[in-house]
Amino acid sequence: MKHMNSEVKEERTSNKKRIDLFLVPIVLIAAFLNLFKIWTDEYANAYYTAAVKSMLQSFHNFFYASFDPGGYVTIDKPPVVFWIQTISAKIFGFHGWSVILPQALAGIGSVLLLYVLIKRTFGVWAGRFAALAMALTPIVPAVSRTNNIDSMLVFTLLLATWMLFRAVRTVKFGWVLAAFAMIGVAFNMKMLQAYMVLPAFYVFYVVATKITWKKKIAFLTTATALMLAVSVSWAVVVDSTSADKRPYMGSSQTNSVLELAFGYNGINRLTGNTSVTGSSHKQPAQTEQQTASSETKQNSNSSADSSQSSNQRKSSFSQKMQAPGGGNQNGMFNTGNPGPFRLFQKGLSDQISWLLPFVIFSIVGLFAGVKFKGPYTAKQKESLFWLAWLLPVAVFFSIAGFFHQYYLIMLAPPIAAFAGAGAVALWSMYKQHNDWKSWLLPGGILTTAALQVYIMSPYVSSIGVAPIAGVGALGVILALVLAIRKQRKNSLTNYLGAAAMVVLLAMPAYWAMTPIIYGGNSMLPSAGPDSSSGMGGPPSTATNSKQSGFNGMQPPGSSSGNSSSNNQMQPTSGSSNGGQMPGGSSNNGQMQPPSGSSNSGQMQMPGGSSNNSQMPNSFSSKSSSSKRKSGGMNAEVNQKLLNYLTKNNTGEKYLFATTDSTSAAPYIIKTGKPVMAMGGFSGSDPILTVSKLKAMIKKGEVKYFYLSGMGKGGQSDVITWIKENSKEIPSSKWQSTSSSAQQGPSGNGTLYEITLK
Repeated sequence: MKHMNSEVKEERTSNKKRIDLFLVPIVLIAAFLNLFKIWTDEYANAYYTAAVKSMLQSFHNFFYASFDPGGYVTIDKPPVVFWIQTISAKIFGFHGWSVILPQALAGIGSVLLLYVLIKRTFGVWAGRFAALAMALTPIVPAVSRTNNIDSMLVFTLLLATWMLFRAVRTVKFGWVLAAFAMIGVAFNMKMLQAYMVLPAFYVFYVVATKITWKKKIAFLTTATALMLAVSVSWAVVVDSTSADKRPYMGSSQTNSVLELAFGYNGINRLTGNTSVTGSSHKQPAQTEQQTASSETKQNSNSSADSSQSSNQRKSSFSQKMQAPGGGNQNGMFNTGNPGPFRLFQKGLSDQISWLLPFVIFSIVGLFAGVKFKGPYTAKQKESLFWLAWLLPVAVFFSIAGFFHQYYLIMLAPPIAAFAGAGAVALWSMYKQHNDWKSWLLPGGILTTAALQVYIMSPYVSSIGVAPIAGVGALGVILALVLAIRKQRKNSLTNYLGAAAMVVLLAMPAYWAMTPIIYGGNSMLPSAGPDSSSGMGGPPSTATNSKQSGFNGMQPPGSSSGNSSSNNQMQPTSGSSNGGQMPGGSSNNGQMQPPSGSSNSGQMQMPGGSSNNSQMPNSFSSKSSSSKRKSGGMNAEVNQKLLNYLTKNNTGEKYLFATTDSTSAAPYIIKTGKPVMAMGGFSGSDPILTVSKLKAMIKKGEVKYFYLSGMGKGGQSDVITWIKENSKEIPSSKWQSTSSSAQQGPSGNGTLYEITLK
């Protein structure tokens, strides 16, 4: 800590010719958190992994990011990240870890980029603290350990930031163009989410660049035009291609990339209206959680021990998801209720907000004495950039109608930047001033420790009282001692300051390790002692925290009597409202979707994934299992069904057709053969009509259909026609056990065969 008072210029010069030895362990920590045990995730997010399997098979599938090898429907995101994942799988072989690897490396790269960005202006110690804070922000490794898009998105935006800072320093127009073009590339990763940083880019360039206003306007206008051109380049190519020559654009209602970008993946995230049904009944995103009701069937043949474990899970689920009167106390997918303090609510705070009070104090210190008309120092200008990144994104997550916990990684760079820059600034003020600014450091330590105690308190049954009491007590003691010892320049004070930083980062570090300790979930990544459940709420009361998650749906044709059914999510049967979700109806203690819902019990999952009303798989609790099949789907195949379909295939293009991606993805991953998800990822895309399906059957493209009664949406007529014009295949020919029923939220799964002349 004593080195903090050195001049930035001296620190920069002293580090030019040697490796920063303090950075090495930080990078190693980031590498451990992002890479360790990713090889145990066999399928990762199966929806995206299936797409990579398909993209490996042809350039056509590769370019359009087709979900299935047959090129029937795309995934619900642009292709850039999946191009990178496919290249990785091509180089290293098709594995779960090979599709995760690019995101893990991007997480490490983000730590390094933030170090470079902060060090140059705020000093080497600020860079070190910022990099460490980024590495230890729990949601960062949680997302980076999956094949979801967000880690790569953040890395790309930080790379664009580096280009922008260079443009300002060199006053070269080329770097401005490169920075905004990189945002266009990020748009082709996750669409409008990439534009959340634009306020920071515009404000910083206007304030920091020493050129005339005329040039500023001209440069920004040109750069923006380039960004928009890059952003829509892939969309224009796809939308201008004849629909019969490319896959259907998954999760859109008009087979359009631009509609997907500005609707389902854009404005609807703010409003919460993320309906993806082809019917006339639009529904809010809240229905996604309401329709989680379908995961309420329990195996009646469970043993006593299994029943007890299931009851424990039911109690935990009820605590997380149910509020008096059927409301949801923690918001959809445990993202809290909209409001100014949403980021401090449980479910979000433990993912991203550990250092927010310290950041607030840092912002006050960094902008102390700033005059509106300037002049501004380099530190103030760059602080303005990070503030213009932080505030709009924080406001969005405070009011947005629908998002998932792992989207919060967008807040990690500005929070880490202010934590690093603020630590140095507040330390300097503490040592050099005797006015109100000298109180910012102990005040920031005290309030941050208090928030961390609040964040950990719901997890006392999992982590114990000791760490909570330890952080609280040490935070108070160190803050008080620093307040008493103000302006005493000796080594003890320096050590106290360093100890305070360690205390504030200790529990975020533990939280960041939980996906390794307890197991993560690749469909709904989050950190915490319940990280394997993907729910992000307080842990289950189950004795083994690794079992606190909920297994996904069984593969088509598997028995409802196997052990995996014991891990399925259920509401408390004795609940006064029958476990009813908001707007839902009660049915013998089981959660049901609201009447009139067009999704027929489906539940959308993040990033364009659906698990047919099933919650994500738990981390495997069997010590003998070296791999876990994650991804929110069971990611298992019924070998007997596969053998039957393969044996009886007479040249059809598709192995079989099913309602949505949940049943299709594992078979695509396993075999590399086309499997048709008739309604896209959630089963509600209006892709097929009866006439189109008849034509496909007559052409000999498909003859087997697996229907589980879910994901109808806009394809109700198609499913009705299939049932009325098909031959039901006896379950004994394809079910993997003697069980006569496929466990599912809407009843039994059935295999049908149709042949038309």
